[in-house]
Amino acid sequence: MRLSEVSHPNQLHGMTTSQLEDIACQIRERHLQVVSTSGGHLGPGLGVVELTLALYQTLDLDIDKVIWDVGHQAYPHKLLTGRYDAFDSLRQQNGVAGYLKRSENKFDHFGAGHASTSISAALGMALARDQKGQDFKCVAVIGDGALTGGMALEAINHAGHLPNTPLLVVLNDNDMSISPPVGALSTYLNRMRHSAPVQFISDSVQESVRNIPFIGKDIPNELKSLTGSVRRLAVPKVGAVFEELGFQYIGPIDGHDINEMVRIFNSAHRLSGPVLVHVVTTKGKGYPYAEADQVGYHAQSAFDLTTGKSIPSKKPKAPSYSKVFGETLVKICEQDNKVIGITAAMATGTGLDLLQKAIPDQYVDVGIAEQHAVTLAAGMACEGIRPVVAIYSTFLQRAYDQLIHDVGIQKLPVTFVLDRAGIVGADGPTHQGQYDISYLRSVPNFVVMAPKDEAELQRMMVTCLQHDGPSALRIPRGSGEGVPILDEGWEPLKIGRGEVLAEGDDLLIVSYGSMVSPSIKTASILSESGIKSTVVNARFLRPMDQALIHPLARRIGKVVTMEEGTLCGGFGSAVLESLSDQEISVSMLRLGIPDKLVDHASPAQSKSALGLTPDHMAESILKRFSFSQSSDVFVPNSSSNSN
Repeated sequence: MRLSEVSHPNQLHGMTTSQLEDIACQIRERHLQVVSTSGGHLGPGLGVVELTLALYQTLDLDIDKVIWDVGHQAYPHKLLTGRYDAFDSLRQQNGVAGYLKRSENKFDHFGAGHASTSISAALGMALARDQKGQDFKCVAVIGDGALTGGMALEAINHAGHLPNTPLLVVLNDNDMSISPPVGALSTYLNRMRHSAPVQFISDSVQESVRNIPFIGKDIPNELKSLTGSVRRLAVPKVGAVFEELGFQYIGPIDGHDINEMVRIFNSAHRLSGPVLVHVVTTKGKGYPYAEADQVGYHAQSAFDLTTGKSIPSKKPKAPSYSKVFGETLVKICEQDNKVIGITAAMATGTGLDLLQKAIPDQYVDVGIAEQHAVTLAAGMACEGIRPVVAIYSTFLQRAYDQLIHDVGIQKLPVTFVLDRAGIVGADGPTHQGQYDISYLRSVPNFVVMAPKDEAELQRMMVTCLQHDGPSALRIPRGSGEGVPILDEGWEPLKIGRGEVLAEGDDLLIVSYGSMVSPSIKTASILSESGIKSTVVNARFLRPMDQALIHPLARRIGKVVTMEEGTLCGGFGSAVLESLSDQEISVSMLRLGIPDKLVDHASPAQSKSALGLTPDHMAESILKRFSFSQSSDVFVPNSSSNSN
């Protein structure tokens, strides 16, 4: 059977191991062809091809439910559930999502773009099943990196106390998350994989089998299975941690041996209560470049399959904000050993890998544990350290209580750098950094800011570290504005002070962060119609520069705010509330992300659809306000809906 003919995973039933291995080759071929063309997550899916096929061979997917943690690893699942033909549209506008979506496919039982949720969700489904008197299997597939997340451990703790609730947890152990996992649990799993007794027994049994007459070097599959069985019997304490928590433990087993996994999964399904099957896989399996560089090939932009190298951009790009942040932090840390960089398993994505390489003693990776990262930083700050916590905007949502309870209320000098703030593109609604403006506005004692370009980012870094209290700054995904940056000697900003970038009497535009450059372009478009705008770079969300904004708003009377964040409780709301509190009556338009989820597409496509390009914003302004020059007004061509 061809993979293109598989529209339902139950079609795998009855296939021989050889047939499943042929399907595995086709999955990898399709996976590599699409990701090399359009980009996406590469290594995770390649590593679980055989695991997926073996698991689905043992389930009735018309009733049984498989919950994939995060979704990085679920591309093979998508290819087996009717999305083969549409897979070319992966992560593209109106195409197949990069993560699981309940609305996309009936086999996507739980959507997730953040790690460590699968066991909780699967246990919830199992409890609902039992409550309703139904009979189906619930399986959670979780990586060893995601297992470091506190939520996963909380779910294991709960499930282990429910001996009459059948639940299968498949631990996909590839010794990686996005970066190598950290912590005691990772160390424990490494000991299990590489312990001398396990390796000795495995090697000894195989060597003994090879010495049997007529066997030689080729070991039959049946004897390979025996090798695994002997290894598990000889090391009964290898899963002691999970067994002490109430799980029946099976493993570790070879995650690329389909025959062995089918046998083990069938056995696990017959057990009552919670069961954990420990499967050891290789991230990037089947593509040598991905196997050799498991961090670099976790996710890739378009690349050459033959060489493994990324296809260079046609246009030269300015350094990314993440890189500028990372290089700046390294310089600061070189001058002050009290400054410590902290990441939650996202060193490469946030630019902290530069600090890790340059000054490892001033770098901390806590694993997928954002709550712990925030409170760890608070503890450090209590003892005179100046922590800089770099976390994606969307992931810091997971530690909101810690921001308030552990940092804000205690007024501790912790700096937060929120990477990927705003529209992020192909990762879709789980990763859009559209809420941090709103959720940081109300955190007590915080100073919150956003730079207009990479040079201002450098100044804001120094500003944060010289401030005696908590601070946060947001930076967008992708390249900066290309402005000159300094190696050192950055001047701090005066907290709560914005700047005027252009002057005019017809309109006041107050922009924040990544929207400053588009606001200048919008003002330029409006000037072609004779409309002169004052443009303010607010710089600070809190405290806001009321001394600058209020007199301008009172004098001009027409105010537009621009932000790359949700309008609900966002920057524009803050400006509007500030004006209202002072009884300053103006005509106002807030431009930003409306109250909707932003689906996967390129950032440019999303901004166009949301009306956040300069042309679209100029059009919205002209529709909203009446100007004395209206008879001569030029209206840009656009089909976008105005905000």
